[in-house]
Amino acid sequence: MPPKKKKYSELSKTAKYYRNNPEARKKKASTDKKINSRPEQRRKRRELEKKRQEARRRGVDTSKSDYDHAVGKRVAVSTNRGRKEKSRLKGSKRNA
Repeated sequence: MPPKKKKYSELSKTAKYYRNNPEARKKKASTDKKINSRPEQRRKRRELEKKRQEARRRGVDTSKSDYDHAVGKRVAVSTNRGRKEKSRLKGSKRNA
């Protein structure tokens, strides 16, 4: 069963946009489907799932960390998912 819908006030700016614009949401879903069906994306998901399973067997709480391909180990979710945003910001060392 899918998760309950969040209240409108709890949504991010992007989520509000997609809730208000069904055509845009449909287009995004189509784009996401194409991207996620690529062989390299499927391979990456398989690899990540193996890493999660190995971590669970070792007793690691996988809800608080992600496997980071850049450094080759588990890191905090905020570090791994925030890296892309930081690289985009003006003055970033990664953009230099």
